[in-house]
Amino acid sequence: MKLLNLKLLYSIAVLINPFLLKHRYYGLSMPFGSREESFRNASTLGYFTSTQAMADYATLILDLKKQLSAENCPVIVFGASYGGMLAAWFRLKYPHVTIGALASSAPILYFDDITPQDGYDRVVTEDFRNASESCYTAIKESWAEIDKVASQPGGLESLKHTFNTCRAFNASSLRDWLATAYDSAAQYGSPSVKEICKTIDGFPKGTNILTRISAGAAFYYKYDLQITSSTTNDTCLDLQQDINEGWSWQRCTEMVMPFSSTPITTMYPLGLFDIKSFAEDCKSKYGVIPRPHWITTEFGGHNIRRVLKRFASNIIFSNGLQDPYSSGG
Repeated sequence: MKLLNLKLLYSIAVLINPFLLKHRYYGLSMPFGSREESFRNASTLGYFTSTQAMADYATLILDLKKQLSAENCPVIVFGASYGGMLAAWFRLKYPHVTIGALASSAPILYFDDITPQDGYDRVVTEDFRNASESCYTAIKESWAEIDKVASQPGGLESLKHTFNTCRAFNASSLRDWLATAYDSAAQYGSPSVKEICKTIDGFPKGTNILTRISAGAAFYYKYDLQITSSTTNDTCLDLQQDINEGWSWQRCTEMVMPFSSTPITTMYPLGLFDIKSFAEDCKSKYGVIPRPHWITTEFGGHNIRRVLKRFASNIIFSNGLQDPYSSGG
């Protein structure tokens, strides 16, 4: 699981007392001083690419080795998820800077339809089904039940009461929040899929499906607030999801990963990736058009075994098989 790999990196960091560096445009690493100015428009965000981030790392590593009189000291790069992709690509692009890479949960094949679009959600579904058949069935049946209740007079108010939400909402926002919660549990393992399913299953036989689902949602929500040390109100369920503007920009420019779901292969309702509507949304947000083929052009991906055999070495691709991103790397 990605969370365990992050713990590994933190454990190593404590031992070696490292320099701390943030990817440009994340954290306090803002090229134009403030976040507001750096994210002002497509022109200021134009310096926000994976290629330029890796160039930052290469420049820093070479400069540090020189300052520390450690020119002959070997360097190994580590990363998980997006960081795992960067680690693998960094080894390919800068073999003179690093002798190896550990790329954990690195979905380098989730581009250009190399990986089936429903691959991520297939693994999420398998995680929940392996944890509990009844939990999986409740989740799978809950989407239609949510829509059924929402379509009735006073239905949204009834859902608001059942899920104890902080404010009014529509059925779509509730479905999106629940799907994100299930995905996060599978991807990060905190809380685990088993813990959520234990909560959903912890009711007498015949209990209303949405009552069970709402209990699982509340458990996830409060657990998430605890581990993130959030000051958000925990007496009700806030469906407002934080938007990672940095990743949103990267998704709209180069990290075009086509995620889809179908009720035939996953526990989710039909949700197909549509590049046309995705492009229109990106154009509206940032004034840019996504480049869905750029990653495979820049770093490769098709026929990856042949590519890596030809010019790559010392790259470890590690995945927990319960991690949804294992489907793409």
